[in-house]
Amino acid sequence: MSHLLSKYPHNSTELVKHEVTPKSAGWNYVGFKLIELTIGESIEISKSSNERCLVLVSGKATISAGSKVFENIGDRMSPFEKTKPFAVYVAPNEPIKVVANTELELAVCEAPGKNNHATRLISPDDIDAEHRGTGQNKRYVHNILPDYKEADSLLVVEVYTDEGCSSSYPSHKHDQDAEPNETYLEETYYHRLNPDQGFCMQRVYTDDRELDECMAVYDKDVVMVPKGYHPVATLAGYDNYYLNVMAGPTRKWLFTWEKDHAWVNSEAYKN
Repeated sequence: MSHLLSKYPHNSTELVKHEVTPKSAGWNYVGFKLIELTIGESIEISKSSNERCLVLVSGKATISAGSKVFENIGDRMSPFEKTKPFAVYVAPNEPIKVVANTELELAVCEAPGKNNHATRLISPDDIDAEHRGTGQNKRYVHNILPDYKEADSLLVVEVYTDEGCSSSYPSHKHDQDAEPNETYLEETYYHRLNPDQGFCMQRVYTDDRELDECMAVYDKDVVMVPKGYHPVATLAGYDNYYLNVMAGPTRKWLFTWEKDHAWVNSEAYKN
């Protein structure tokens, strides 16, 4: 199994199902946790020097962060409702308590913080949505915490890709600190599949093929992208959702297309 793939632990009774840290991933910036709670369960998350973005992938919860309390937030019971989520941006050094008001699937996205921004609710009205691509390369994006919204390091988006379509494609990378063309950003993908017995394919590879991994990704698995290109391909019968977390030394999403496949962006292909 690829070292870039974290499998969902189906038999685990722990509340934290995934925990990617800079140490475990072998990088410097991105952290990701997946927490699952049943109705009435709660979890406390210790304060950290990191800033955090808590995304309610599904379910409702009451979230306390520092002195602020966000009561019974969350609308969708499945990400495949395709409605915008609720999220909470949490400033560094604030402890967190989460109480599940329904079955809850909570993503905790982390990156180094500078304490420049206050804890706040990110409601569906605060989230931009956009269509990207055409034909078999189309997807739909919710920009939860893009680079034009307030944060120190974190970038958080969620993406929907229909069956038979590609995503994060044409292949692109963001592993060089080379503005204005590219920024260094580590990235995690938290995948969901509908129906949930399905799988998708994700490849992570560099120009020199020193890194070249192709993974069958099942429901609730996590893929880590330390560098290189990282396209996703869905299969017939199964729609894909993924939550992206990115962070690096500069909070800008600047990337470079792989030259061989950049033509897919051309008007000739679109027409």
